[in-house]
Amino acid sequence: MRHIVTVLAFMVGTTSLAAQEPQCNLPNPDATAACNTAVDAIRAFHPLAGMIVSGGNPVIGTATTLGGIGHLSVTARVNAIKAALPNPDSANSTSVPASFHGAIPAPIVEASLGLLGGKGGLLSVDALASAVILPTSGVSGLSVDSNATHIGSAALGIGYGARVGVLGGHFPVPAVSVSWMHRTLPRLQYGTLGATFLSGDQFAFSMDLRADNYRAVASWKFVMVDVAAGLGIDHYTSSQTSISFHDGASPTSVTTIVINPNNTREVLFVDGGLNLAAVKLVAELGFQTGKDQSFATTFRDFDPKAGHVFGGLGVRFGF
Repeated sequence: MRHIVTVLAFMVGTTSLAAQEPQCNLPNPDATAACNTAVDAIRAFHPLAGMIVSGGNPVIGTATTLGGIGHLSVTARVNAIKAALPNPDSANSTSVPASFHGAIPAPIVEASLGLLGGKGGLLSVDALASAVILPTSGVSGLSVDSNATHIGSAALGIGYGARVGVLGGHFPVPAVSVSWMHRTLPRLQYGTLGATFLSGDQFAFSMDLRADNYRAVASWKFVMVDVAAGLGIDHYTSSQTSISFHDGASPTSVTTIVINPNNTREVLFVDGGLNLAAVKLVAELGFQTGKDQSFATTFRDFDPKAGHVFGGLGVRFGF
């Protein structure tokens, strides 16, 4: 259970504070080490959570705008990114090992609606929207904040934005568009600390996520095949991420660390699509750049400064 909770906690939040979190300067050295490990892990994995929610191309497989009012496309896709997560049971180790290796997926539904046709693709405009559903019923103690957006017990993240055409594209000249998307995950809560460090949950957390995605994409159409490539910048934030844990001052003493996450990453991606009349099978492969955040913690099985490969598969319907 602690490993599941840590995966979720580590994936949401980062901070711009230097090497050692000042709030982690606790009288108990073991509590200080555990606090720094948790904060560094959150800082390392917040961009991964943002990447899962965001993906690369906001309309996977193409840069071509829809052509004005009356045109609509809907995409069902699954984004995934490979990650390794630190072992929370080894938070006080000199070198903290990983307890999880694998791909972390997220199902997303995205839609685009034509607003302006433009001229030759120039200044054509599409409205963009997205929804990601994160089930919580499979993890005991995990829930959506009562004031957060949800469907039953599942957290509902939403997104909105716009795409503007620059070139309509006539081979060999590509279609080119730029876009902006704002995406969110609502506040999640996990668990309640036990009366002492020997009972109940060892820590509890509360967090949310916001991502602003800026993209420039070019695409080409070859009869039944679409090819696209793009680049962009993502800015990830959380309004408040809190981590509570027993600090060792006494069996019942608890410390809560509150951080205001903020991080920026660059992304590159390529897309491919197979046209089958109104249905298109689409795929994406991309790379999110890394960053040295001067962590106080040494992680054994992964490099927190490294970039990350991500991908997506989906089906797009056009009307």
